Amino acid sequence: METSLRYGGDSKGLKIHAKQKLPLPMVSNAFLQVHGELDTTIGEPSYLCVMMRCFYPDILASLGVGYHHDKLVKLPLSIRGKKAFEVINRDNSAVSFNIKGRCHLDKQFKKRKPRGAAEFSWSILNFQKDQDVRLKIGYEVFDKVPYLQIRENNWTFNADMNGKWNVKFDL
Repeated sequence: METSLRYGGDSKGLKIHAKQKLPLPMVSNAFLQVHGELDTTIGEPSYLCVMMRCFYPDILASLGVGYHHDKLVKLPLSIRGKKAFEVINRDNSAVSFNIKGRCHLDKQFKKRKPRGAAEFSWSILNFQKDQDVRLKIGYEVFDKVPYLQIRENNWTFNADMNGKWNVKFDL
């Protein structure tokens, strides 16, 4: 199980996030992903998602479909996809161009909340001894907002041009 501690500028408290991937024996390159979040301010779950995810390593793509419950997003169904294009791939450094999208839907498929982004990702293995670094610079298409992510081993910092930010620490 993957767990992390999360805190954002728009939050009043720390959130504990957990994610578990369960292999699906009948389908290769697929698994069931369950993840949720506990808001320590209110002492109850604030997020839950159960999704079947398929990975296509030959074409550097993934697709996911599932149930999503979030206090902020009242649409329970979720579809997501991602496609990466390698730009540079060296021994300890890789640059890729990623296109990703997500859409939350109601049960009748009438209401929807789409999200999509295009980003460059630069991953550097052994930036310093035992230190991996990843820098992402992207643009959220529907909100029309540029964003940035800096990741160093277990720490991740996200920020966008609207002033939203959050910090994540992987346990």
